[in-house]
Amino acid sequence: MTAFSLDPEQTARCARLREQAAERLLPLVEKADEGAGAGAPGRVNRPLVAALGELGLLEDLFTSGALDLCLMRESLARVCTEAETALALQGLGGHPVHAYGTPAQRERWLPAVGAGRAVAAFALSEPGAGSDAAALALSATPDGPSAWRLTGEKSWISNAPEADFYTVFARTAPDAGARGVTAFLVPADRAGLTGAPLAMLSPHPIGTLSFDGVRVGADDVLGEVDRGFRVAMTTLNRFRPSVGAFAVGMAQAALDATLAHTAARDAFGGKLKDLQAVSHQVAEMATRTQAARLLVYAAAAAYDRGEPDIAGRAAMAKLFATESAQFVVDTAVQLHGARGLLHGHLLEHLYREVRAPRIYEGASEVQRTVIAKELYGARPQEPQREKGTPTA
Repeated sequence: MTAFSLDPEQTARCARLREQAAERLLPLVEKADEGAGAGAPGRVNRPLVAALGELGLLEDLFTSGALDLCLMRESLARVCTEAETALALQGLGGHPVHAYGTPAQRERWLPAVGAGRAVAAFALSEPGAGSDAAALALSATPDGPSAWRLTGEKSWISNAPEADFYTVFARTAPDAGARGVTAFLVPADRAGLTGAPLAMLSPHPIGTLSFDGVRVGADDVLGEVDRGFRVAMTTLNRFRPSVGAFAVGMAQAALDATLAHTAARDAFGGKLKDLQAVSHQVAEMATRTQAARLLVYAAAAAYDRGEPDIAGRAAMAKLFATESAQFVVDTAVQLHGARGLLHGHLLEHLYREVRAPRIYEGASEVQRTVIAKELYGARPQEPQREKGTPTA
């Protein structure tokens, strides 16, 4: 198997995931959409998270490779973006515990996350520190030996304020940039921790967290003190290609809908697909979707092989896939006309969903910066010519 093809077992697994999403997961979302309870849009859908656990998909987050993670996210996104997002958020919040947690932390939380009984969240962004993650201001001031008090705010946190625990990044060394950040596992019921939802263009919950002297100790540290930035970056590097897979899944869903619509829609004495202006647009949609898919698969395969240039590859995959998905969904809406924007239409849903991935886990501008740094960092230095040496 290469990075550019899937073996029959992988292809069959993707098909099974799409079937499971249609039969088990999408009905839970549709049921929640009808009410205003805990699973309504903007709230954590705990029955959906539990179903992901029952299907074994949440446990796969911590045992599968990056490519398998991408296949999971792409397959779910083609059918049920809410299920895909619920799965991804469990992975994002739980991966630091899996990779850096103590045996006690892992034993306490990972079985519950994998079974869908506990909801996880990744709390990195702040009101004044989004793309510049090294500028974190949430302070962790010493409170006796091997203990701290967390004071400050987090914002734009997915699953907040309804998660059961948060992977929180706080500043333990002032004026130290990325070197002075520590990762903590903070249960939601810790004294002094409160939160509030934000009204966002998103079907999943996003909120703020306020830390009023929240006490954490050595048992709450994930990884090493003052080395939390590494926890954050390794987690993001693992998940960035799969954000691209999420985008590819949405693009494919939009493309599928467009193929069906343009083949059936009567227009100007024929079918919509017979118009060259339409067929060329559909061809462009398909080309960009496939190119994004291959870039995502290649980045994930490189991660699984442990190659050194994963940061640049992951950035390319996320950048190209999310930007391409935006184009594909927008074009699909254009070719569907007004019906594509009717509330409840697949494309109206995708149109709302597709915008955010270009911002979270590193905005497109940040990805371009990462790519450029990798390119110039890998560029061999040209030898300096001695003065007076003639040029060719």
